[in-house]
Amino acid sequence: MSDAQEVKVRTPEEVAADVAKTVAETEKAKAEARKANAEAEKLEHEAQAAQIEAEEASYALKKVEFNFERDREKRARELACSEYHHIYYFTDTVTASAVKACMQELNYWHHEDPACDMTVIFYSPGGSVIDGMMLYDYLKGLEDQGHHITTVAMGYAASMAGILLQAGNKRVMGREAYILIHEVSFGAGGKIGEVEDEVAFVKKMQSRVLDIFASRSKLTKTAIARKWRRKDWWLDSTEALKLGFVDELQ
Repeated sequence: MSDAQEVKVRTPEEVAADVAKTVAETEKAKAEARKANAEAEKLEHEAQAAQIEAEEASYALKKVEFNFERDREKRARELACSEYHHIYYFTDTVTASAVKACMQELNYWHHEDPACDMTVIFYSPGGSVIDGMMLYDYLKGLEDQGHHITTVAMGYAASMAGILLQAGNKRVMGREAYILIHEVSFGAGGKIGEVEDEVAFVKKMQSRVLDIFASRSKLTKTAIARKWRRKDWWLDSTEALKLGFVDELQ
């Protein structure tokens, strides 16, 4: 064997050193791999967190948009409602409770907007004269405080409702509506004197009712009394306009 072919025999120390180096490089590679995996997992978690945040942001945006649309629709309905435009629908029998409810709402409008116009639409069979006159005086009082009151008959404004129709600055009637005018009615019982007192009181009320109709129409008290005596006097819209019980038709 020549010198060039001579195999160098490595010492145990050299072999051990190479093995140690290889082990160290392997551990370093493993450590770098673990670090890379950890960074990859971190990036994955960050990506998942970012996705969750994006979904939450999208949900929050949709919620804001939903609430905005709901509030917009609610406001649109408020702006379109009768109360916003100061329109009151009196669709009950004229009683103390119905009159109170109407006055409370109109009183609220009065304090919220002291200069506002108000409209009261009557679709009513009438009712109590005493309670109705309370509302009549209240409407006239609102007029005295600067409100323009429009009263409207829709369907029918019968009896006391027909009297209340006369309270408006402007009286309007649906073309297919009717007004009923008749004598004041009452029920009385007891001693003759008590009945006579009741009759005298009713006659006094009736005289005031005639005053109201005569002052707002083209007829005299006598003519109206003749028309309604012992019967129900129904007027359609054309007749009511012609006789001056309303100012215009709609």
